[in-house]
Amino acid sequence: MNRRARLLVLIAASGLAARPAAAQTGVLAHALGAPDDLTITATVRARVETIANQFRPNAAENDTMFSVRTALAAELDAGPVRFGAEVWDARAYGQAANSSVSTTDVNAFELVQAYARIEFGDWAKGGKGGKGLLTLGRFTLDVGSRRLLARNRFRNTTNGFTGAHAEWTTAGGAQLLAFWAMPQLRRPDDRDGLQSNRLEFDLETTGVQFFGGHAAIPRVPGGALEGYVYRLTEKDGADRLTRNRRLWTVGLRHFARPAQGKWDHDVEAAYQFGKVRRSNAASDMADLAVSAWFVHAEMGYSFTAGWKPRLSVSFYEASGDGGKPGRFGRFDTLFGARRFDFGPTALYGPIGRANLVSPGARLELVPGERTDAMIGYRAAWAQNARDAFSATGVRDASGQSGRFAGHQIEARLRHWLVPGLLQVDTGGAVLIKRGLLRAAPNAPATGNTVYGYVDLILTL
Repeated sequence: MNRRARLLVLIAASGLAARPAAAQTGVLAHALGAPDDLTITATVRARVETIANQFRPNAAENDTMFSVRTALAAELDAGPVRFGAEVWDARAYGQAANSSVSTTDVNAFELVQAYARIEFGDWAKGGKGGKGLLTLGRFTLDVGSRRLLARNRFRNTTNGFTGAHAEWTTAGGAQLLAFWAMPQLRRPDDRDGLQSNRLEFDLETTGVQFFGGHAAIPRVPGGALEGYVYRLTEKDGADRLTRNRRLWTVGLRHFARPAQGKWDHDVEAAYQFGKVRRSNAASDMADLAVSAWFVHAEMGYSFTAGWKPRLSVSFYEASGDGGKPGRFGRFDTLFGARRFDFGPTALYGPIGRANLVSPGARLELVPGERTDAMIGYRAAWAQNARDAFSATGVRDASGQSGRFAGHQIEARLRHWLVPGLLQVDTGGAVLIKRGLLRAAPNAPATGNTVYGYVDLILTL
């Protein structure tokens, strides 16, 4: 019996171990007659998306993809210990032979989570003391703003980790998270494997380790405060070349959440230092000193009028690399998500937390209980004219193409066809290319990029 089969047997065994009880609420749990101490959930998302006038070098100028992501999760509450598992099946079909599709889009039938979670502290009913959880095994993490450590939502696959994390919440609501993990390296990662949705178990290795801590204080003057320290280390494996990143990332965040009739804000800054190599080529043995950073500032106001409009303005800056001998300045976003800051990803996604200067504005609306909408605008410059612009891969090493990249306009509409069960999510973006995205030596000779998608999401 191979490793995958053994793990699936363990999942089934945990479900069979549940003692008989009244069925859980929820469509799938109710249909299966699940007992109270066994939680079962599933989601299926089908997406059609298309991109015209590609911004990436060496990728299909026009591309269309149909993708399906199925996730099935179960957790057994056995008193002070909980056993959980989650399988993601992410597949893509119909894309061009030279599509930009990667491991962010395809990861067929993967056991993303398989853990034991141990309660400690005051978990008694009505207890007022601090309480915590220790998780061992495979797991996903959503931490803080999700800009550096996230469980992905819009993306077709998600970040996963194998190791341990402990979280503690005080009686006053302050939280502390500490973790050590090996990031799951998604497989397959070759062109043929991605195009054929090949089944291949993800890899974890001590050659790539990620650890650190995150603290959150819920009530400070003006809102809430978070701080974090992360460490990422990696080295080459027998059949895997890396950039030998050895990075420290430290950061602070102060924020107040949106509320009707009130101002809100979100200010975050992080600094990164350590060592890295400029490429993963076997011949590249030069360790460079890292000095990189990002800042994010956003302010919004939620009106009390009909449709509950929220208008916000934001500014983002992330460092790029100037190619100086012995130095490296491009910020590494680690395991963060970016859809909520910068628009759709998947076949699109030109903007990310690297080599970027970008002010923007956004209007969010809630026309009804089942519907919400958003429209946003963002202008974008390269922070360093000699580095690849953000997530596009477009670069002018001489810097002569300038820093201005263009404008992005995006929109999204979501509507519950059946509340809590079936939702449609549709949206798109236009990247109006200027300067750097037109004049750089490797910029594709295409017009303005146009992208659109439609998701149908079933939640059980």
